[in-house]
Amino acid sequence: MKFTNKQYVRWDDLDAMAHVNNAKYLTYAQEARFAMLGSFNMVVARAEVDFKAPISEGNIFTDVSCWVESIGTSSFVMVYEISKDGTLVARVKTVQVSVTEDTKSSRPLSDAQREVLNKFLVAE
Repeated sequence: MKFTNKQYVRWDDLDAMAHVNNAKYLTYAQEARFAMLGSFNMVVARAEVDFKAPISEGNIFTDVSCWVESIGTSSFVMVYEISKDGTLVARVKTVQVSVTEDTKSSRPLSDAQREVLNKFLVAE
């Protein structure tokens, strides 16, 4: 199942070129991921963004649809599609790695984490 979250585009998200700064797209993805999964103990090991169209205004909402693409032993891959008024503006992909709370080293995903991730697993 895909999860959809609204993200607010703030005036200060716009850069000197009068469009949303590229780094903000990762913030929108991060906020949607947190709304979807809550606070998993994880770190982002990889992030990539394909920009499709600019967002040239603030004080609006975008839709961020996200889902789990694959689940490994200690990591999982997520995909995010950021849209404005039904137009795809960016596609983001991240790899998260589950970590221990104390040492922040990689560890296998727990059964509880797998259960949550499997709810959002979508085969493309």
